Amino acid sequence: MHKKSALIVLAAVFILFITTSFVKAAEQGKAVSGQGKVAIVLASFGTTVSSAVESITNIQEKIKEAFPGVPVRMTFTSNIIRSIWKKRQAEAQKWLDKGIPEEVLYVKNIIATIGDLKEDGYKNIIVQPTYIFYMEQAQDLNSYINAFASIKTTKKKWMPFDNIVMGRPALGMPGDRYDYHEDMEKALKTLAADVELARENSAMLVYMGHGNEHWSTGLYSEAAKMMMRLYPDIVTCIGAVEGFPGIADVGGYLSHFKSGKILLKPFMIVAGDHATNDMASDEEDSWKSILTKQGFDVTPVLTGLGSNDKFAEIFVEHIKDAARDNGIDMK
Repeated sequence: MHKKSALIVLAAVFILFITTSFVKAAEQGKAVSGQGKVAIVLASFGTTVSSAVESITNIQEKIKEAFPGVPVRMTFTSNIIRSIWKKRQAEAQKWLDKGIPEEVLYVKNIIATIGDLKEDGYKNIIVQPTYIFYMEQAQDLNSYINAFASIKTTKKKWMPFDNIVMGRPALGMPGDRYDYHEDMEKALKTLAADVELARENSAMLVYMGHGNEHWSTGLYSEAAKMMMRLYPDIVTCIGAVEGFPGIADVGGYLSHFKSGKILLKPFMIVAGDHATNDMASDEEDSWKSILTKQGFDVTPVLTGLGSNDKFAEIFVEHIKDAARDNGIDMK
């Protein structure tokens, strides 16, 4: 073939390749230069206790450090908690002076938060819940996300999102993509400092989880059993405010052991209303009071799991997993 003809053929092939690449990118709804803008939504149940907010913002800071340049918006999924913060907006400066971030004082629901991101041009959104496990709140949140993801417009270019997905809670979720037993073990290994504090005080370690009354919270018993395997020298028990095992079950179990000391901590992201009142208060029906009446020497520790840096990093890893599984580039 003539040299000039060969160059023409090569040029034609190159042009065809470039054209095909542009067409394929257009069909996928993405610009050739890269994907749509990425954002993260940190979805927490929320808290009305000022001192407990730090546990949530600590997780947020860890996520921001891991993904610089990616916005990390916050939402509270509890309607009651958001309504309380809305009332507090009438005395906004009072709460701001206490160190409450504006994002908490003016916290929005998941629909408004995602709507704001859509208006700002974000097409890829990872919603990362700070829940302990996939129970009522996580199921409801996932329903919202699936609803957004199900929107199909007539023309692809008007699709509101390229991807909108949810990361899994701290101790995982049902399914075979990620074994929740492995997630649970990773999470419980971040509690080594709690175990060491109990060991130093020759105390048993008791956690109070939230639980629910709609289905079994046997996960707590499973986690407690795993704690005993990971830390066999420390008696560990995990109970729930709602559901099984309750405080009566916890007290009955602990009565079989010789140690009279208990280190009492929340098995929750924040040391909020449940921790300060139901767990650690001097009220007659608090866990501290009930266990004290049983003859135990109880020391409450009002620190949420979100304040534990190693525990907070779990959510960073789950965001990375959600991004990788859905082809979202976080850089």
